[in-house]
Amino acid sequence: MNWIPDPQRYEKMKYNRCGKSGLKLPAISLGLWHNFGDDTSHRTKQAICRTAFDSGITHFDLANNYGPPPGSAELAFGRILREDFAGCRDQLIISSKAGYNMWEGPYGEWGSRKYLIASCDQSLKRMGLDYVDIFYSHRFDPETPLEETMMALDHIVRSGRALYIGISSYNSQRTREAVKILKELGTPCLIHQPSYSMLNRWIEEDGLADTLEELGVGSIVFSPLAQGMLTDKYLKEIPEDSRATKGKSLNPAFLSEENLSNIRALNAIAQHRGQTLAQMAIAWVLRGERITSALIGASKPEQVTDSVRALENLTFSKAELAEIDQYAKDASVNIWARSAELK
Repeated sequence: MNWIPDPQRYEKMKYNRCGKSGLKLPAISLGLWHNFGDDTSHRTKQAICRTAFDSGITHFDLANNYGPPPGSAELAFGRILREDFAGCRDQLIISSKAGYNMWEGPYGEWGSRKYLIASCDQSLKRMGLDYVDIFYSHRFDPETPLEETMMALDHIVRSGRALYIGISSYNSQRTREAVKILKELGTPCLIHQPSYSMLNRWIEEDGLADTLEELGVGSIVFSPLAQGMLTDKYLKEIPEDSRATKGKSLNPAFLSEENLSNIRALNAIAQHRGQTLAQMAIAWVLRGERITSALIGASKPEQVTDSVRALENLTFSKAELAEIDQYAKDASVNIWARSAELK
């Protein structure tokens, strides 16, 4: 039997305007960073995307290097677009990025015009699309003039390959410079994608959150669950099938007993709120409506459903925020290497 999207899906989701643009994004978006490579069954990937769309999630976020192997996530999503989402293209926001290593030789990564335009063309081919809705510079390139990178993004929009452009993991200073260049070119920066969670607050320390609000640029934050640390997965022990044991981005060294003790305390706060730890973590990044969308990953459809329920309670008391700060800051785990963010 062919799958038919839930006709009530848009009533289940909250949609936020992206900066000062005319575009609205779902408060929760689905990222295909993990679990969409060749190491995951297509049936699972299909079920995750169907559940997301049925939940009102219209934004699917990819990058050229997502897999493994690199490129396989876009190929898988292209198949889902053909087989499951046929006829729904105008109801979807699809994004991709380029910045990390993709092919041999001197033109296979970073932020040159050569690399970005070639990468965009390859991503479109893998997904079977005429255009993506958003195309990002995935990271700041310290060796390519910023003007060149931004001019490539401007060209990608003007040539019809993308409707909007964004940047990811640029710090506050570089963001200001990039936004200024793009404004002068006539292709405004729609959105910024940084990492952000209760345990990773660099966008507050760096001033990026304030900068985006001032400039009218939208924001979609990745890793709001701190690579799974802010879930019930590690409350007792490290599961054999977790990212920490598979070497997928989460270093098991961060799961020290001291950190786990603080995470258990955060879980207790979530329980008092009537939420899972994951739901509270998502609600926390969306509090105050400064963040446009929280980007989640999922290894099974039930995780998508659980995450969307975070929207049922986005309000925090001052006492709750203070208690969260106490344990989250004590954990003191800015996990992700931020070389691009801090240059």
